[in-house]
Amino acid sequence: MDPLFIFSITVLIMSVVVHEVSHGWVAYILGDPTAKLAGRLTLNPIPHIDLVGSIIVPLVLSLLPGGIVFGWAKPVPYNPYNLRAGKYGPAYVAAAGSAANLSLALIFGLFIRSGLAVAWLGASALPLLSTIVLVNIMLALFNLIPVPPLDGSTILFSLLPYRSRIIESFYKYQLIVILVVIFGAGFIIDKAVMLIYALITGL
Repeated sequence: MDPLFIFSITVLIMSVVVHEVSHGWVAYILGDPTAKLAGRLTLNPIPHIDLVGSIIVPLVLSLLPGGIVFGWAKPVPYNPYNLRAGKYGPAYVAAAGSAANLSLALIFGLFIRSGLAVAWLGASALPLLSTIVLVNIMLALFNLIPVPPLDGSTILFSLLPYRSRIIESFYKYQLIVILVVIFGAGFIIDKAVMLIYALITGL
């Protein structure tokens, strides 16, 4: 099996773990201990692994044309009624995951851009570091799409004055909506990922 493929899956798993832990940490900072009490504020991937989202889906997608590998971990639980930030609390918690992924992308991307990656690790490290950057940009952007159950929907709905019938319909048919997004918006997301990757790394 291709070592880079194995590395990509490993990066994906750890990146979604960081994503979910970030949700839990922000909720904890805002006053909700639910994730902590559930043992989910850990970077150990085992408590976070979802059989379908962390293993089956990435493996299936890796076998399809296009090379898109995506997945998810078990959502970190939190109680919105414990959050000190009021109606915007859920939005802060939701945004934390993508913020963490973008932070990782920036750190490793700027390491590439500065030339330190090649100077310290050699040119052979670039594909590995690039994988980390690409995976984290992709996770951040995808989760910001404002359709349930993605984080973007929580952010959007927290900003709206009330939950309309349109919003309720999104939740009712969320499985269909998310499948349409995955297969219909994949090209747009891919282009956006590559644009941001180029801006960060200069490659």
